[in-house]
Amino acid sequence: MADACCGPDEVDEEHTGVSEPVTVTPVWRIRELQAAALAGLLLLAGLITPADTLVETVLFAVAALVGGSTFVPGALRGLVKGRLGVGLLMTIAAVGAILLGEVAEAATLAFLFSIAEGLEGYALARTRNSLRALLDLVPPTATVLRSGTAETVPAGDLRVGDLLLVRPGDKVATDGVVRSGRSAIDTSVVTGESVPVEVGPGAEVFAGTVNGTGAVEVEVTATTADNSLARLVHVVQEAQERKGASQRLAERIARPLVPGVLILAGLVALIGSLVDDPAVWIPRALVVLVAAAPCAFALSVPIAVVAAIGAASKGGVLIKGGAAVEQLGSVKVVAVDKTGTLTRNEPSVIEIVPAGSIPADQVLAVAAALEARSEHPLAAAITAAAADLPGLDGREVEAVPGQGLTGIVAGRPARLGKPGFVAVGDLTADVVRLQDAGATVVLVEHDGELLGAVAVRDEIRPEAAEAVALLRRQGVSVVMLTGDNARTAAAIAAQAGVTEVRAELSPEDKAQIVTELQARGPVAMVGDGINDAPALATADAGIAMGAMGSDVAIEAADVALMGEDLRRLPDAIAHTRHARTIFTQNLVLSGLIIVVLIPLAGLGILGLAAVVATHELAEVLVILNGIRAGRRRLLPSRPASGPPRPAAVREHDQLKATRTASPSPEPLSVMPRGEVQTLTLAAPPSATPATAQGADRPGCDCEPGCSCCADDGHRK
Repeated sequence: MADACCGPDEVDEEHTGVSEPVTVTPVWRIRELQAAALAGLLLLAGLITPADTLVETVLFAVAALVGGSTFVPGALRGLVKGRLGVGLLMTIAAVGAILLGEVAEAATLAFLFSIAEGLEGYALARTRNSLRALLDLVPPTATVLRSGTAETVPAGDLRVGDLLLVRPGDKVATDGVVRSGRSAIDTSVVTGESVPVEVGPGAEVFAGTVNGTGAVEVEVTATTADNSLARLVHVVQEAQERKGASQRLAERIARPLVPGVLILAGLVALIGSLVDDPAVWIPRALVVLVAAAPCAFALSVPIAVVAAIGAASKGGVLIKGGAAVEQLGSVKVVAVDKTGTLTRNEPSVIEIVPAGSIPADQVLAVAAALEARSEHPLAAAITAAAADLPGLDGREVEAVPGQGLTGIVAGRPARLGKPGFVAVGDLTADVVRLQDAGATVVLVEHDGELLGAVAVRDEIRPEAAEAVALLRRQGVSVVMLTGDNARTAAAIAAQAGVTEVRAELSPEDKAQIVTELQARGPVAMVGDGINDAPALATADAGIAMGAMGSDVAIEAADVALMGEDLRRLPDAIAHTRHARTIFTQNLVLSGLIIVVLIPLAGLGILGLAAVVATHELAEVLVILNGIRAGRRRLLPSRPASGPPRPAAVREHDQLKATRTASPSPEPLSVMPRGEVQTLTLAAPPSATPATAQGADRPGCDCEPGCSCCADDGHRK
């Protein structure tokens, strides 16, 4: 394995792909470690045998032969194919020691190197194949409904179009769409989010997720070999092969070192023999040969990268290669798209303002009657909010382009539309306040009388402000980029705690802004992976939100957050920073050891056994340190942030009682119309999400902007 890192002696052609992970063998069954144990016993027996006897020599020779069997054959095969690896250096050193009569030194070298080989192979296989546990989440069998009868079939036999019966507590065998039934699906094993997702007819479900309390029927949309879980594992395995700048640098240094070490050792032996005693300098040349072996140096990065990517994938973060680990870990600025990233991209009714003493339910009922057949995005929000109200009969509804709707509701004429199309009347102050808060306001008129105003807004994610606060604590600047108007952008930014906003941007403008932001340091762009493709490609690290089940989003970005929790972004940055720290430590340690050992070996201060022991100890330390990058302590399973999201059908009852609680936003500095809008808020906004009601997190008595809530969420 060390040779594979430092210029492989031999590559197993059957395992260069990523589709079939190699099964991890228990540590005590690894052949290299078995050989090392036997070689160690023989070496120990030789050490306690009387010196200068035939038995001692035979024991040392057999120990060298057993230990050498783990790397000598591969080294020779590589040499025949023109590949020079560290195994070849160790082979030359062992053979040279035997020829010089230092059989004990050769046995020690073979023993220590075989241990390092075995541990390295085990560590790499363990980190690479830990993803296999994800595939094991798929149940071996599934219940299929055929002709009204439930049949149990192997999961591998499922075909697109089959109808699955998923009972409470069952795992979903493959991707599909719910056709009947309602339940809550636990997606934590795939997305890392602890809050179950409510599903009903038409909702997507994914392989490996766990059904909650209700039975659902699911139509299969992908086989087990091609479902989202299998594709995720495949992409991650490919990502583990992609190399970052540090790994490429380590390999560029390590590969030429192998032939360079051979030349250096040859020069030491030749020059030393010409000017002094060959019996002194030839053994020293063999020691230099071992001292300059760069295997630990070349292992420094890949072990940590592979471990970090594997751990991140289990936490709902797909990192596509070592380059992405390095880039995300160095980010200083995060550019965040508004719609679908800071917000839900699901408009909802946030407030109803009745005119005079008219009931709010009447305002909403008339609006819903007009919007019932409309395909406008706001129509769905209004009809959902009125779902529990008695329905009114709406007829002859016609759209007035750019203005609103007209029709007959309960036998009387009605209108709904923007201010100006319907007279504002006494609601001017409320309309201005709601528009300043980023809402779209429609006025409702019935039988010539103004009933009131309905405000609709794409609400901020409840965890967005906490995520922004965590990013700030990491020293990362947050900039919001949006194509929306300046007023709406400022309102959302104020709730999220973002103090720098660029509004009214086209996709090309976003890419240009990302380029400008790179003057401050490495930039990560967070978007939906499709509309923000130019900015994602321009950024040092492109991050797609909610990518589970979306091949397009996964392909478009360097990093994909599989779930919808924005707090996974600061988690991912912390995780990759930790990985960068680890492989930097490994590179420094490995480089220092080579720099120190070569002169000590050349001067004869250290013998072969001491150099081998130091080198292999360093390799073991690098491996163990690299494995630490696979810990998930920086990718915690997070609870829901803020108050539970109320059902749309009851939102207006909660909002109308507190409609006067929303403060006006701070004044903004806006560039002239037609230019890219750059908004700077006058003061840092709250670190907790502010709803239209002005509600804070339950149980938090501190004022908005405090860090205790973020701290508490982070600890959890």
